[in-house]
Amino acid sequence: MKYGSFKVTRAAIYAGWITLFFCIPCQSGAQSPFKNFANLFTEPKSYTVNYTHTAPIIDGDINDAVWQQAAWTDDFRDIEGDLKPNPPLRTRAKMLWDDSCLYIDAEISDPNVWGTLTHHDDIVFHDNDFEVFVDPNNTTHQYFELEFNALNTVFDLFLNKPYRNGGNAMINWNAEGLRSAVKVQGTLNNPSDKDKGWTIEIAIPFRAISIGNNVQTPVDGTLWRINFSRVEWDTKTENGKYVKLKDGAAHNLPEHNWVWSPQGVINMHYPERWGYLAFNKDVTVKKTFALPYAEEQKRYLWLVYYQEERWKNEHDGYEESFEKLGLNSAITINGHVNKLKIEATKHQFMALTTDESDNITWSINQEGLVSRLK
Repeated sequence: MKYGSFKVTRAAIYAGWITLFFCIPCQSGAQSPFKNFANLFTEPKSYTVNYTHTAPIIDGDINDAVWQQAAWTDDFRDIEGDLKPNPPLRTRAKMLWDDSCLYIDAEISDPNVWGTLTHHDDIVFHDNDFEVFVDPNNTTHQYFELEFNALNTVFDLFLNKPYRNGGNAMINWNAEGLRSAVKVQGTLNNPSDKDKGWTIEIAIPFRAISIGNNVQTPVDGTLWRINFSRVEWDTKTENGKYVKLKDGAAHNLPEHNWVWSPQGVINMHYPERWGYLAFNKDVTVKKTFALPYAEEQKRYLWLVYYQEERWKNEHDGYEESFEKLGLNSAITINGHVNKLKIEATKHQFMALTTDESDNITWSINQEGLVSRLK
């Protein structure tokens, strides 16, 4: 099946899920303003990525001494978080950076390692895979997706905005200078034995995930959004090969989606749900991540966004009345008073939050684009 037609189908599934999600309120924390969307407001995971003066050798071996200075992420969980049981197989990752690249390694436990796709930009998630999603600007727009299978086949793409907002995947975009390597702890495509799993190392050049001519090289304190996903298919052995399990209508059973930072919805293309990646230059100082104040402000903008999407689904248009949306126009965040404002027409809206003490305004629109206004 060609990618385009498949992606439309997958996007349609996501759209159906969004409609269902917005029609069923979540019951959690009656006093919380986020109670109707509780699964979309769990705090994302965070990771402090340390600077390295020695770049790891990209050969798939994650036991190099350089990786000992990096901590493991938490084990991956189901994409829906607490709504589903924890995965039966372990997945975890590490990260480092230097002046040219973000380095990632991952350990993927799997007793049955297999892969079939061998061409660049094959739809790699048709195999079991490991995926990286990165938004260097933390706007939910202009972000990057990289997918790898156990054969080290790469599927890289750029999205101008999420599919839910009419985004289009630019598949002919290539992450120039990307390097990756895989090592299998066992035997690939051999159902007659049990494997331990596979490991992968990735070097992502900052210039490859920069827009325009200015390379977005992080500095100490830079904050990105990132998430990882593992796609795992249920299989059986047939004629000496792994084949996917099917339902009664001969369709493949749905894949499992295991992620580092739970999305709260079966959709990786909610970039606001990705984890926080904080860059640390001084590795002699152990830093504890604290959610920045601006990110606390943006949570309320996302509350407006989800409520507006629900309203549009029910009333065929956007709304600017806080009372009708069930929201408050004045909020207090960490002792700071913020004023919310909504400007809306039938087809578009903009929500703004302004801190009354520093007069800084953040905005979000109907496409989920987050911006700081001067």
